[in-house]
This record gives sequence, C-alpha cells and structure tokens, in this order.
Amino acid sequence: MAISYFFKKTLLQVVLTIAISAFSLHSAEVWVEAGKSLEDLPDNQNFDSMQPLDSPSVLDDTDNLRLLYWNIQNGMWAGQGDNYNKFVEFVREYNPDVCVWCEAASIYKTGTAEKSANEDKYLPDHWGELAKRYGHQYWYKGGHRDNYPQVITSKYPIENMARITGAEPDSVVSHGAGWATLEKNGKKINIVTLHTWPQRFKLGVNDKEGRAASKAANEGDKYRRMEIEYICRHTIGTELDADKQLWMMMGDFNSKSRVDNEFYKMNPDTTAFLCQDYVIENTPYIDVISKRNPGRFVSTCGNPLRIDYVYCTKPLYDRVRHAEVIRNDYTTPVRDPLKQSNFYIPSDHCPILIDFDLTR
Repeated sequence: MAISYFFKKTLLQVVLTIAISAFSLHSAEVWVEAGKSLEDLPDNQNFDSMQPLDSPSVLDDTDNLRLLYWNIQNGMWAGQGDNYNKFVEFVREYNPDVCVWCEAASIYKTGTAEKSANEDKYLPDHWGELAKRYGHQYWYKGGHRDNYPQVITSKYPIENMARITGAEPDSVVSHGAGWATLEKNGKKINIVTLHTWPQRFKLGVNDKEGRAASKAANEGDKYRRMEIEYICRHTIGTELDADKQLWMMMGDFNSKSRVDNEFYKMNPDTTAFLCQDYVIENTPYIDVISKRNPGRFVSTCGNPLRIDYVYCTKPLYDRVRHAEVIRNDYTTPVRDPLKQSNFYIPSDHCPILIDFDLTR
C-alpha cells in the first residue's frame, strides 16, 4: 500500500461517578494550571481532592466504545498475591469494551524482586483466562521481543494486522509493538500498541563507559525517535487515507511532549521531545489527554510526569466524550514498602479511560 499521508503535515455508565467500591472509585487527576511549573506543586499535594475534568459518558453501552489503557508494571506484579482479585474488580467496575495493557508479562516472584522461572510465569500465556474474569472473551499479543509485551483484551473479536519487532541491526523495536483491528456497531477501529525504549543510553550498549558516552550524546532519546518512526511507518503510514479512518495509538512512550513544556520549562531544543515531535509533525494523530485539557498538565505517573499517551485520528477524536487519567485509592502509585527494585503498588503508572461515541 502507498505511504502517502504519512508524510503530510451495562445501562448508563454515569453510575461510575456515584459508585463507591472497595477502592473508592472517585477519580482525580494530577494537573498543574497554566502559568505555573511543576515546581509549584507542593510535596504533600492532596491529589485526591482534585476533581475530574469532565464526567464519564452517559451513552448506552451499545453506543459507546470504552477504552482502558494501563501500564501494569511487570505484569501486575502487585496483583499476584491476591490472584489479581483487586485488579479484576477494578476493571469490572469500569466495564471497558477494550483494554490495552503495557508490560503485560509476569517477570518476578510474588512479593520479591527475584525473577520467576519461565514455566512459573502466569502472563502473558494466560491472558485469555484472566480477561474472562472481567468479561472479555478475546485477547491479542503484539510483537513480543522481551519481557514487556503489550496485550489487547476485548469484548469483540480482534484481528491481527501486524506484530512488530523491528529489524536488525539498527531498527530493533525494543519492546515490540502491535497493530490490530476490531469492530463495534459496524465501525472498524485500528489499534496500535507500543512501549518504547526506557533508557538514556541506546539499545545494545552494555558496558559502563559506553553507556556513559551514549547518555552524554542523548542516544536514548534518539533511539526512541527511531522506534516511533518505524512503528508509524509500518502501521498508520501504510494507509493512504488514514486521516479519514478510525485509528488509536497508545502506550508508554518513555518520553516527554513539547506540548507540556509550559510546565516542564525545558530547553525547547532538548532531544527529550524527539519522540513526540515525530508523532505530532508527521502523522494525523491527536494527543487526546492534552487536547481535552488545554492549559493543564495531567500526569500519568506517581510523580508529575506524562509519558503515557493515547493518540487518535480526527474522525475518532471527534467521537471522544470523556477522557481521564484515573487516580483513586487503588490506582494511585505507592512505593513498594520493601523498596524492592523500582516496584510500585499497583503500578508506577496510572490508567487512562476514554469513551467514544459510536452513534455517528
């Protein structure tokens, strides 16, 4: 296919706003008002006192497509001890049509930072079993290169379009990516999942001196820029009229966006923005959380940091009726009490919830 556009610039779900579950499902977002920087946030900021910026969709379930995205850190390591019961309860409360999970593989033994034997790892092989517990009959794994794949689960059949792992030696997509489609109400939705390289040095540099030099040259940022271009070229970039289609792309990009720099106050020439700059300048994608919250910085992590993004093409973005970063008594990241590795409970990231109106 031509790569042409690529180069161009359960009843009413409002019940969620009044229901109080075991985890107190009142949502709030970490944000900073325009004209202030991240340094203006007090250390003891009471995030739970902050109200959602809009309300969940009131569309009937048949007319609404609800997306739940979350980087669940190490295959929801924090949920292994209770057989994922709190995790399942959380998902069931929000009743999403489709979920996208980053870091969707088990790695460590329960309650420890000791790696599990391969035969003892529950995920990703048992996502079908886990997903059925929250009402999803279908699941899909994208390109799986290492311990951090992405998984889609859904109420509706999922069709694979491409499992992306990149190409040796210079175009390796470190954590893989996926492109799948599903249909609801006769509308085809393209879903791209990804998780870009997390380090300041580039992939493949293993010695201490080499890593130091790579960091100094900002090669981690440049590597992420390579990955996102590769992923976009092999997904949305293959469609001539992608700007007229329904596309979403999401994941942990491990990179900051220039649109948040009013709050970061970084040098505008920094390489830290390269990854998101590519998406903004070379694809038809719209950053949902940023666009829905003009003048506000909305964190997706425990600290004021936004590195998780959901992008949509305009025809899909125009259907957005609600979008929020969920931060409640269950999802707010809490440092592992034993301070093992960089583990948080339940994750070091917060989920993103988006409702789309499929009546039009």
